[in-house]
Amino acid sequence: MLWIKSLHIIFIASWFAGLFYLPRIFVNLAMETDATATARLLLMARKLYRFMTILAVPALVFGLWLWLGYGIGKGPGNYWLHAKLAIVVLLIGYHHACGSLLRKFEQGRNRRSHTWYRFFNEAPVLALFAVVILVVVKPF
Repeated sequence: MLWIKSLHIIFIASWFAGLFYLPRIFVNLAMETDATATARLLLMARKLYRFMTILAVPALVFGLWLWLGYGIGKGPGNYWLHAKLAIVVLLIGYHHACGSLLRKFEQGRNRRSHTWYRFFNEAPVLALFAVVILVVVKPF
C-alpha cells in the first residue's frame, strides 16, 4: 500500500505543478501583443496541458486504488474523504476548464483580462490547501 500511496502523491504533485503553471501562461497570453511570443506561449500551453492530462490519469487511478482496493476512507467517521472527493471532482472540472480556455486562446477568442487569470490561478492553491488538511487532519 505504501508504494501505491507514494505513487499517488508523486502524480498528484506533478499534476498540480501543471494546474499551477498553465493558468500563469494564460496570464502572459492575455497580456501579450507580439505574435511570435503568443505562438511560443501557445505551444508551451498545449504541451503542458497534454502532459498534465497524462499525469492526472495515474494520480486518479492510484487514488481510486487506495480507496477501493485498500479501503482508505471507508467506514464510519470518514466524511473527510467525501469532502476530498468533491474537491477532486472540482479539480477535474478546473482541468477541463483550462483546456477550454486554451482552445479559446488558440482560436483568438479570449475575452478575459490578465487580472481574471491571476484570480483563476489561485483556485488550485486553495484546493490543495483544503485537500491536504482533509487528508492529514481528517476533521470529520
